[in-house]
Amino acid sequence: MKKFVLGVLFTLALLTVGGLAYLLLGFAEVQGDVPPSRLESAVMNRAVHASVRREAPEMANPFPPTDENLIAGGKTYLNECAGCHGTPGQPYKYPGVLFPPAPNLPATGTEYTEAQVFWVAKHGVRRSGMFANGMWDSDEKLWKAAAFIKRIQSLPPAVSAALAEHPSS
Repeated sequence: MKKFVLGVLFTLALLTVGGLAYLLLGFAEVQGDVPPSRLESAVMNRAVHASVRREAPEMANPFPPTDENLIAGGKTYLNECAGCHGTPGQPYKYPGVLFPPAPNLPATGTEYTEAQVFWVAKHGVRRSGMFANGMWDSDEKLWKAAAFIKRIQSLPPAVSAALAEHPSS
């Protein structure tokens, strides 16, 4: 049994040293114009989602999803988010450009809660294109954008109509 445990520990140590050598000797692909491997995508996506779930406090949006608040959030989305995350009703312009990839929110929606969307918008995601909007946008503005994003695939007709008239849509 002692040899088995030592064998397992040796194997784990070897894998750790091998993984670090792979990374530190520059064998990991870092080019932004080369698609990531399936393994890299799976690990990074899971890591980001797990971190957001752990870090974002679950709380209710202090701004109810009224048409007025959703329109305000939609305007923020169209002005500040749509460039990377897609514009409702239009083709996605930049698939596969960022890693981790920016989700095409009009097409896929989000599995995050509204509070998690707010947290990501406020704090950003390190080493991705998602910057910390909380540096210049108010919590109110980010909560309204979060409400819009959470409902982006099922907006009330009045909200969709109002945003269709927005200059950047």
